[in-house]
Amino acid sequence: MTSATHSSSRLQARQLTLSYGAKPIVEQVDLALREGEFSVIIGPNGCGKSTLLRAFSRGMMPQSGEVLLDDINLHQHKPRQVARELALLSQSSLLTDTLSVFDLVSRGRYPHQSFLRPWSAQDEQVVNEALSAVDLSAMAQTPVQALSGGQRQRAWFAMTLAQQTPIILLDEPTTWLDIAHQIELLELCRGMHQQGKTLVMVLHDINQALRYATHLIMMKEGKIVAQGAPQAVVTEDSMAQVFGLDCRIIDDPESGKPLIIPRFSRTP
Repeated sequence: MTSATHSSSRLQARQLTLSYGAKPIVEQVDLALREGEFSVIIGPNGCGKSTLLRAFSRGMMPQSGEVLLDDINLHQHKPRQVARELALLSQSSLLTDTLSVFDLVSRGRYPHQSFLRPWSAQDEQVVNEALSAVDLSAMAQTPVQALSGGQRQRAWFAMTLAQQTPIILLDEPTTWLDIAHQIELLELCRGMHQQGKTLVMVLHDINQALRYATHLIMMKEGKIVAQGAPQAVVTEDSMAQVFGLDCRIIDDPESGKPLIIPRFSRTP
């Protein structure tokens, strides 16, 4: 299983090493996030998936190597310029006690505003459309702190939508969501991909990754061990080697994509 790059990538890592303190979390990774793809990063807990995504969003300074946006080091771009090109939905988003849902989502419009371009009717429309997309229009004036975990996740996702960037990074966006809202959000992501957006997502649910990804990236212990078409990356052998899982892989009767079926333990 090998790593690869792609020539049509606006966002890429070269020999990227990331660490917290002295301990490397991601080591010498080369990765090009393919333009127009729906890429999903999978791997065991602690393998560096979320850390890698954070570096791609300019949220972490590399120990060595670099992340490039349009062939320029990401940290050489101005923050507002980066925010117009890519949006990140992270696992740990900070809340402001008195912020309403509408106010939170409206923050997604900040990169598009300036002294010469203040808040406009277009911004208002974009925010309302984002709220409608996640079914939170009726809660626009509700304080964010009063929302359930799933509603908060949808509100943060709406803010990401309102940012209207060509590249969207999502770190486990289905966390806190019940199964119906998980599928609703992933279907929304698929719709954005079909409209030409580049999506990069970290997911724990590999069957969901197989159903929605057009490009799969498999990590283990801070390295990329495979990437490519989902059906080529996720095999019974790779699941055993990377996850330690004994499984069968069959065709999903609904989507036709691969579906992982864990085997029962042979030990009582």
